[in-house]
Amino acid sequence: MSEHTKPRIGFIGIGNMGAPMAANLVRAGYAVIAYDVAAERARTFAAEHSAQATASLANLGKSADVIITMLPSGHEVRHVLLKAENGALAANLKAGSIVIDMSSAAPVGTRALGAELGASGLALVDAPVSGGVVRAKDGSLTIMIGGDAEAVTSVKPILAAMGQKLFEVGTLGCGHALKALNNFLAATSFAAATEAARVGRQFGLDPAVMMDVISVSTGRSFATEMMIKQHVLSGVFGTGFALGLLAKDVKIAADLADEIGVEAPVVELVSEMWSEARDALGGDRDHTRAALHWEQKGLRRAAE
Repeated sequence: MSEHTKPRIGFIGIGNMGAPMAANLVRAGYAVIAYDVAAERARTFAAEHSAQATASLANLGKSADVIITMLPSGHEVRHVLLKAENGALAANLKAGSIVIDMSSAAPVGTRALGAELGASGLALVDAPVSGGVVRAKDGSLTIMIGGDAEAVTSVKPILAAMGQKLFEVGTLGCGHALKALNNFLAATSFAAATEAARVGRQFGLDPAVMMDVISVSTGRSFATEMMIKQHVLSGVFGTGFALGLLAKDVKIAADLADEIGVEAPVVELVSEMWSEARDALGGDRDHTRAALHWEQKGLRRAAE
């Protein structure tokens, strides 16, 4: 890519996060070609943002210099790149093209995918994000970047159009590893905070007052400051982050520990808790509703 010519970007996954991220690329002056398995979603985005849309991955590969994927998991990323029926994307990319996977994916799988793409002269960078829909809209995401130094340097201007805090965290797969571990910690603090609120309420404490005190004390976390009062106690349950996605991210962290031989009992327990809540409530529900599942489970046990 010439440093004076902005690359054409093929953006795959025009969902709650992908659509505002792609919109920020358009605002930054990039030519964006949108693709989504729901073709109408891509067409609507293109019409609203002076972009292009395509229903063909083969055409996307022939037209784009850089591909960005923002998909539910690494399975979907592998599928669109190597296995999709309407023309494997990777087979139609020019040698030297770069794929940026901004999804939450298993880091070991990311390294395997990178090796396969590398055999075809393509580079893979993993760059998952943190910050949710609000920061996706205003372009202030935190982005964790893993990959070959030359490829990372090449795509950082693109990533800077979508995020304000860009961290180069290591070799390929390290971005996905850090994202999973971050979300494991977020999931753990949320589970712990809701449990503390239930115990406190049973004893006679006001959970809202508890969160106010804890949030200026040593037990504070994002959950106590931004989640429990605003979404659980209020009954809003409106963070926009799906329960199934968080359960998936925590399982990625648990699987990573297992794959590299690290004993990690906390992540195993937390993964089981979130997977159980997902199975009970449905993966599409807001992740904060897990608090209701754990509370109801506790009530059932108390009644036995």
